[in-house]
Amino acid sequence: MWVLASLLRNCQPFTESCAVIYVRCTRKEQCERSREPRRFASEMEQCVRLTVHPNNISVSQYSVMLVLETYNVPELSDGVNCTFGDLSEMDGVVMGNRIQCKSPAAKEVPKIITENGDHHIVQLQLKSKETGMTFASTSFVFYNCSVHNSCLSCVESPYRCHWCKYRHVCTHEPLNCHFMEGRVKVPEEPNPVVPGLYSDSLMMIPKDCPQLLQVNKILVPVDVIKPITLKAKNLPQPQSGQRGYECIINIQGNEKRVPALRFNSSSVQCQNTSYTYDGTEINSLPVELIVVWNGDFNIDNPAQNKVHLYKCGAMRDSCGLCLKADPDYECGWCEDQNRCTLKHHCPILENRWLELSGTGGKCTNPKITEISPVRGPREGGTRVTIRGENLGLEFRDIASHVKVAGVECVPLVDGYIPAEQIVCEMGEAKLSQHAGNVDICVAECKPEFMAKSSQFYYFTILTLFDLSPKRGPVSGGTQVTITGKNLNAGSNVAVSFGEHPCLFHRRTAEYIVCNTTAYSGFSEKMVVDVSVKVDKAKLHKELEKAKSPKELEFEYVADPTIVKIEPEWSIVSGNTPITVRGTNLDLIQNPQIRAKYGGKEHINVCEVQNDTEMICQAPAIEPNNQTDLPVQPVEFGYILDDVHSLLTLNKPNFTYYPNPVFEAFNPSGILELKPGTPVILKGKNLIPLTGGNAKLNYTVLVGEKPCVPTVSEVQLLCESPNLTGRHKVMARVGGMEFSPGMVNISPDSPLSLPAIVSIAVAGGLLIIFIVAVLIAYKRKSRESDLTLKRLQMQMDNLESRVALECKEAFAELQTDIHELTSDLDGAGIPFLDYRTYTMRVLFPGIEDHPVLRDLEVPGYRQERVEKGLKLFAQLINNKVFLLSFIRTLESQRSFSMRDRGNVASLIMTVLQSKLEYATDVLKQLLADLIDKNLESKNHPKLLLRRTESVAEKMLTNWFTFLLYKFLKECAGEPLFSLFCAIKQQMEKGPIDAITGEARYSLSEDKLIRQQIDYKTLVLNCVNPDNVNSPEIPVKILNCDTITQVKEKILDAIFKNVPCSHRPKAPDMDLEWRQASGARMILQDEDLTTKIENDWKRLNTLAHYQVPDGSVVALVSKQVTAYNAVNNSTVSRTSASKYENMIRYTGSPDSLRSRTPMITPDLESGVKMWHLVKNHEHGDQKEGDRGSKMVSEIYLTRLLATKGTLQKFVDDLFETIFSTAHRGSALPLAIKYMFDFLDEQADKHNIHDPHVRHTWKSNCLPLRFWVNMIKNPQFVFDIHKNSITDACLSVVAQTFMDSCSTSEHRLGKDSPSNKLLYAKDIPSYKNWVERYYSDIGKMPAISDQDMNAYLAEQSRMHMNEFNTMSALSEIYSYVGKYNEEILGALDQDDQAGKQKLAYKLEQVITLMSIDS
Repeated sequence: MWVLASLLRNCQPFTESCAVIYVRCTRKEQCERSREPRRFASEMEQCVRLTVHPNNISVSQYSVMLVLETYNVPELSDGVNCTFGDLSEMDGVVMGNRIQCKSPAAKEVPKIITENGDHHIVQLQLKSKETGMTFASTSFVFYNCSVHNSCLSCVESPYRCHWCKYRHVCTHEPLNCHFMEGRVKVPEEPNPVVPGLYSDSLMMIPKDCPQLLQVNKILVPVDVIKPITLKAKNLPQPQSGQRGYECIINIQGNEKRVPALRFNSSSVQCQNTSYTYDGTEINSLPVELIVVWNGDFNIDNPAQNKVHLYKCGAMRDSCGLCLKADPDYECGWCEDQNRCTLKHHCPILENRWLELSGTGGKCTNPKITEISPVRGPREGGTRVTIRGENLGLEFRDIASHVKVAGVECVPLVDGYIPAEQIVCEMGEAKLSQHAGNVDICVAECKPEFMAKSSQFYYFTILTLFDLSPKRGPVSGGTQVTITGKNLNAGSNVAVSFGEHPCLFHRRTAEYIVCNTTAYSGFSEKMVVDVSVKVDKAKLHKELEKAKSPKELEFEYVADPTIVKIEPEWSIVSGNTPITVRGTNLDLIQNPQIRAKYGGKEHINVCEVQNDTEMICQAPAIEPNNQTDLPVQPVEFGYILDDVHSLLTLNKPNFTYYPNPVFEAFNPSGILELKPGTPVILKGKNLIPLTGGNAKLNYTVLVGEKPCVPTVSEVQLLCESPNLTGRHKVMARVGGMEFSPGMVNISPDSPLSLPAIVSIAVAGGLLIIFIVAVLIAYKRKSRESDLTLKRLQMQMDNLESRVALECKEAFAELQTDIHELTSDLDGAGIPFLDYRTYTMRVLFPGIEDHPVLRDLEVPGYRQERVEKGLKLFAQLINNKVFLLSFIRTLESQRSFSMRDRGNVASLIMTVLQSKLEYATDVLKQLLADLIDKNLESKNHPKLLLRRTESVAEKMLTNWFTFLLYKFLKECAGEPLFSLFCAIKQQMEKGPIDAITGEARYSLSEDKLIRQQIDYKTLVLNCVNPDNVNSPEIPVKILNCDTITQVKEKILDAIFKNVPCSHRPKAPDMDLEWRQASGARMILQDEDLTTKIENDWKRLNTLAHYQVPDGSVVALVSKQVTAYNAVNNSTVSRTSASKYENMIRYTGSPDSLRSRTPMITPDLESGVKMWHLVKNHEHGDQKEGDRGSKMVSEIYLTRLLATKGTLQKFVDDLFETIFSTAHRGSALPLAIKYMFDFLDEQADKHNIHDPHVRHTWKSNCLPLRFWVNMIKNPQFVFDIHKNSITDACLSVVAQTFMDSCSTSEHRLGKDSPSNKLLYAKDIPSYKNWVERYYSDIGKMPAISDQDMNAYLAEQSRMHMNEFNTMSALSEIYSYVGKYNEEILGALDQDDQAGKQKLAYKLEQVITLMSIDS
C-alpha cells in the first residue's frame, strides 16, 4: 500500500496529483480515464490501501486461498496479478472490493534455514493487467516451525507452532503429533491484536515443556563413582520402541554418555560413574550437562545447569591452601601423605586428618618464603609484605604476633590472604636497632606454630643530593629526577613541590623520578621547596655532598609560546625540517609536533636548540585520495609536556604539497653513462609550488657516495661521483626515498698499439684520396658553374612564386573574416523538427522507417497481432525481461554491430514515453558494461570508446532525446554558423566537381595543389517567382561547372528556404540571356565539350565565355536539351550519366559524403575532369607536371582558411564547453550522467582523474557532439557536399583531441589537421577540464527532480513514433533467436518467478502466422 503513498508524496510539490492504475505522477488531463471513479488520487486519503487475511502461513502450506481487502481501488475489469516478492506471480480473482489470490505452490515457497530465523517476509503486490504496473503492496509472512529443535523455542515462537513431545518436532499442524497427550499446544483463543498469535502464549506455553529446573552447584570429585540427580518437570515417559534417558557430559572436547533413570516426570538421575579431566593446574572445571532421551531428544535446560568437576590436590600443595578451599568440596589435609585429598582417600588408622570443620583444624609448621621490602626508615610506616605457607586461616590467627627486626609490625586486614600472605605496618625503631629477622606466631606461640624468616630486614637512612631540571613550565609535565642515597628503601614515596604534588614515576637506590603538576598559585615568585617523604620519614639534603646548605628548590616558569614557524609548508610524506621560534622552549623535555588530517593524528619529533628556537620534523599525513593539489591539516600544533594551550594553533596556515614523483630511468632500469656525465632524474612536483623560493633538501646517492643535486620542477640533475661500474641510485627527500634504477658508468677505453697504427695508415690513405679528388674537381669546375647558374635561375623563379602565394594567403586571411560574418548575419536557422532529427540520428540513411508508419498487418491477423504486441510491450516494460533480452542478443555471434545499433534505437523509440524507465535500464546496462570492461582487464579508458554494445548506442540515443532543446536554444546557432562559414569560404574559391578538391580547405586531402586561374563574376539572375521584380545578383566563378553555377544561384534565390523545399539543380536548366536577345541553355556536357587524349573536361562559364554582369535564368529542364549556338541536339546519354554520378556522390541524405571518382564513360572510354586531372593516371604530360610548383607550398592556404574560420570554431567549442552560455543552463541529463559515471568510478575504486575524464569524454563529447559536428544535416535541413564534410571532419578531430588527456607530440611527419590546431588544442583542453570541474561542483540532481524532468520530456514527445510498428521490428529479433531467449529466461530465477518465459511463449503464439 506504500506504492501510491510514496509516489503521491513526491508528486505533490509539482502537480498535486497522481494516476492510480498507471502509478505515475501526472496531471489529471493526462491520465487515461481519469474521470472514472477512484482512477485518480489527489490526496493521501484517496490512495489505495490493502489488507490480507491471513497475513502469515507456514512454508508447508501450499496454494492457500488468501483474501485481500482493498480500499480506494478503481474498477479492475481487465483483472489483476498477485505477486509474492520475487517468488511467484499468479492471477487474482476480483470480487467487489475483495481479491482472492492463492499462495505460492510448493516449488516456489521460500526455503527458510535456521541461520535466517523462523520466518521470511515478502511483499505481496497487486499488478494491474491493464497497465502491468504495481498499484498496491503489503507485507506477507511465511514461517517455518520445523527450524525449532527445542520445545521452548518452538512454543515461544510468535507463530502458530506446536511441539510434539514424543516426536520431538515443532509443527504448525497439531494433528501431526502421534499422541494428543504429548502435544504442547497454544490456547484456543487467538490474539485479537496480532493475527496468527495466541493470547498469553509467552506466559502459558513454557510451563508445559519438558525441562530441567535450576539446582544448586553440582559438585563431582574426579575419579569418584557418584550419581548425579537432577530436578525437572514434564519429563515424557518413553513409549514402546523408544529408548530411555541418558546424560551427556562434554569434558575437554570428549563426550561421555551415561545411562540415566527417570524416577518420575519431575526427577531424573545420571547413574553411578566416575569422571576425570587432564591437568593439575585446574582445581575446578565446569562442564556442560545435556539430558537426552530416545537417542537425541534433548530436554531443555533453560537454567544452563553445569557439572563442576574438581580435584582437591590441584594447586593446593600446602595444608593452609587445602583447608581454605570451598567447604562444599569436602577436601582435607592428609598429614602422613602430605597432600590435599578427600577423607576416604586418606588412611585414618594411624594418620591425622585435618579439615576446616574439625576440632584440630589448624595447620602446623608455618613457613616464611619472602619479605618485601627488606629496607626501610627508622621512623616506621613501611608496609612489609610477608609471603609463605600455612600463615593462618583467619586474620585473628596472626593479628598480634608479627615482629620485624625486633619491632612490632601491625598486620593489616586489607593485605591479608589466608594461609599465603601477611601485610603489616612498621612501628618506629630505636637507634640501637639496625637489622633482624621476621618472627610470626599463628594463633599461639608454640614451636609448631612459629616461623622465622631467613631474610633480614634493615633500617637505613635516606638522604637527598640534588634535582634536575630545576625549572619547568607552570602547566607542569616536567619529568624531574631527584638524586640521593638509599632511595629505594621503604614502601611509599610522596613528593611535593610546594603545595603541588609531583606524580611518582619510578625509583632506584640513587634517584626518584616524578612528573610535575600545574602550578595554581598567583604569587610573582614561583620558586617552591621540594619535599620528599618515604613512609613516615621526611628526607633532607646530605650536607657533605650538597652544593648549598638550602633544601632543594624548583622554579615554575611561564609556559612556552610559539611566535613563528618557517617554512609553513611540507610535503605529504613529512620529515622536512621546520624552524620554530618562540619563548621558554628550553623548558620542554620531549617536544613534539602534531597535525590532524582525515580524522587521524600524526606526530613527529622536535629538537630544542635554545630557549627561543627548536627544529621539528614535519609530521606525515595520509590524504584521502591521490591529488596534485595542496591540502591543509584540520588541526596543527605542538605537544609540549603538559602545555595544552599549544596543542592546536588558532590560525594554522600550514600547507602540505604533493610528494615529489620520480620516473624510472627506462623499462630496463639501467642508465648507461660516461664518467663525468651528470645523472638526470625526471619527475614532477620536485619543487613545491609555494609561490616563493621553496626548495626541498634532496639527498642523492650513487652507490654509497653522495652527489650534489640541482633541482627544477620536473628534473633533478646530479653530478655523478668519480665511480665506474654499476651502482644503485637512491633519492631521498623528507620521509620518502625512491630508486629510479641503476647507472652503469663505463670508462673510455684507451687505444691499443694496433689501433694507433691502423688509424695512421687510414689517415695516409685519406690524404691521398683528397689530393685525387681536388684534381678531378678542378677539371669539372667549369661544367659545374654552368649547371649552378641554371639551378639559380630556377630557384629564383620558384621563390617569387612562393612569395606571391604567401602574400595572397595573407591578404585573404585579413579580408575573409569580416565578409563571412556580415554574410551570415540575419540568416534563419532551418532546424529539423524533433521527429526528423531523432530519426536521422537513430536510423541514419533510412528516410521512411516503419516506426513512422502504421503497423501493416493483414486484416484477418490484425487483432491477434495487436494483442500479441501489447503483451510484448508489457514484457519490454519489465526490467528483468528487457535486460535478459538484450544480454541474450549480444551473446549471439550472428547479432552484428548493425543489429546492436538497430535494437538500441528501436527500444528507445518504444520507451520514448517512459524515459524514467529507459534511464533506469540504461544505467544498469552501463554498470554491467563497466564491470565487464574491468573484469576483462581492458584499460579503463577504452570504456565507451566505440559503439560495440546496445548500451553504448542507447546512451547516444538518450542524449539525442534529451539535448534537442539545448541544440535549438543554444548550441544550434554556433553549429549552423560554422557550417555556413565553411560552405561560403569553400565556394569563394574553385572547387573541383569531380575530385571534390578546393582552393580553400581545412583538409590537406581536399586541397587543390595547383595554381588555378579564375575570376569572380556577378551574374544577374531572373527571379523565378516574379519575372518583373529586380534581378538577383549572384557571385560566381568563371571556372565553375554549370551544375555548380545552378547550385549557387539556388542558394542565393532560396536563401531562407530549407533545403528540402527548394528545387533541385538537376531538375533545372541554366539559360543565358544574351544582349542580342538570343538564349542559350548551358550544360556540363554538350557537343562543344573539349576532349583531349581520352580526357573530357566539363564545361564551365569560361568555356562558354560568359562575361561579367550577364543575365541568366533557371528554367525547368526540357525533355530535350537544345543549344542555341549550334542549333543541335545534345547527347542526353552522356549528360545524364554525369548528373547521376554527381547526384550519388553529393546526396544530402547519404550517411557519409563520398569523394567523387573519375569514372570513365563505359561506352567511349573517356575520362571526365574539371580543374585537375587525377595524378594516379600515368598519361599526364611531363610538361604539365613541370609547370606546377612544389605542392607543399599550397599548404599555407590551410592556415588562411583556418584563420578565417577560427572565430566560428571558437564560438562552437565555447558554447559546448560552458555550463551556462547564451542564456541556457546546463542540461540536467549531462550532470546526471556525469555523476553516475563518478559513482561507478568510486564503486570500483578508480581515482585516476585521467580515467574519469576519459569516461566523460567518451560518454558525451565523442558520442554525441562529434556526431553533430560531422553531420549537421542531422540537426538542420541542409545539403552537405564532400568538401564541407572533409572540413567538418577536421573540426571534429580537433574537438576529439581537445577532450583527450594524452599529450600529442607533434613533428614534421604529423598529420596536417593536427598541426593546424596544435596551438589551439591546449586552450581547448583547459576549457574541457574547467567544464568537467564546474559540472562536478554543481549540486547533485535528486532522483525526484530527474524523474520529473524525464516525465516532462516524455510528455512533450509522447506520440512521435508508432509504438506498435517499433515493437513489431523488435519482435523480429525474438523470431530469429526465440530458442536462445526462452532458454535464458528459463535459467533466470527472477524471470522464472515472474513466468516471463511463459508470457513470451504467449506472445510468440499470437504473433505466429500459423496461429
